[in-house]
Amino acid sequence: MSEFPSKLVYLTGEYPKASHTFILREIAALRAQGMTVLTASIRKPSAENLIGPEEESEASKTFYVLEAAKRPLALLKAHAASLKQPRRWFGALGLALRTRRPGLKGLLWQLFYFLEAGVIAHHLQREGADHLHNHFADSSASVTMLASHMAGVPFSFTLHGPSDLFEPESWHLREKIARARHVFCISYFARSQAMLFSNPADWPKLDIVRCGVIPENYEGDGARGAGFNLLFVGRLAQVKGLRVLIEALETLRTTHPDMGLTLIGDGEDRAFTEEASKRLGNITLLGLQSQAAVAAEMKKAHALVLPSFAEGVPVVLMEAMSSGLPVIATRVAGVSELVEDGGSGLLVPPGSVTHLREAILKLAGDPELCRSMGEVGREKVRQDFNIATEAKHIHAILKGETSRVV
Repeated sequence: MSEFPSKLVYLTGEYPKASHTFILREIAALRAQGMTVLTASIRKPSAENLIGPEEESEASKTFYVLEAAKRPLALLKAHAASLKQPRRWFGALGLALRTRRPGLKGLLWQLFYFLEAGVIAHHLQREGADHLHNHFADSSASVTMLASHMAGVPFSFTLHGPSDLFEPESWHLREKIARARHVFCISYFARSQAMLFSNPADWPKLDIVRCGVIPENYEGDGARGAGFNLLFVGRLAQVKGLRVLIEALETLRTTHPDMGLTLIGDGEDRAFTEEASKRLGNITLLGLQSQAAVAAEMKKAHALVLPSFAEGVPVVLMEAMSSGLPVIATRVAGVSELVEDGGSGLLVPPGSVTHLREAILKLAGDPELCRSMGEVGREKVRQDFNIATEAKHIHAILKGETSRVV
């Protein structure tokens, strides 16, 4: 088998997904490099995740593991094919048992992952794929590791954070790093956490591969309109700091009646945000939107705000910066590798209503600062977070030609 993969399978827990457009872009950019990339997903996405033609197209040609695993004959056929290499099959079973999470529930889930891995292994063999890549390091990476062992096909995975770093021991991050051919870390912060939970002998395989955007999709002047409109794009969830943002906005109602907030996204905090919208009157909820619709909203806004408690390196900040928007974000994880405080935006402590309010007021009162920050941010994304450049870097890593780590 050639060292450089001729056909990759990209796997994740749910694809395509409205909040994971960066994976869709990465796959498209790799295909533009001439690579053959097939997509697979554990679960089929709900209809609301098919937010545009790109997502609909990808869904139509993605292999869905659970759909096959739920058919007894298909499941038996997949594992029967893998049993032709009994050492691999039993080795994968032993690996599954060794890397299970604690308790009976952990054992049952791991057996499910093993069954799913057999389906993926058979899919790899049927398609003639010679490399398996997974986004995120939790359950879908467990399936990936087992399928790789069963099929005799090397694998890699992308480490994002924060969720896949919350329980590194339970998810056996050390074992996954040891067995992977490559680990793509989206930031130096993520790489440092991988170093913390891995053998130093494996550190050379930890490389920096950033999530990215297509800058030209967001560039161009827009009609910002009167007043000062903030934009939030993301899950409506406590982890995103929405309650802090709404409290800060509420304190500004009297002094800044022309200040508004537009929310794009959905999630478990939707009822709270709907109630706040009714109470305050200056919050607009748009729900999930297509990539083109998000880009259009960014051309109308004056600043993007993301007051999260935990993040990796948020792609929505890249999109906003490409749009020429100043950004307000919290100083967590790898955010400072993207946003220069005082240069392309303002970084504030997470959870602080006071600091967030002060940052909003600073931008609202200085249009020239907003403009200059927008220009700095746009150039930063062009240089360091362009998905076409990142795809070339992935191509080079898989060929063993380069590394960003110094």
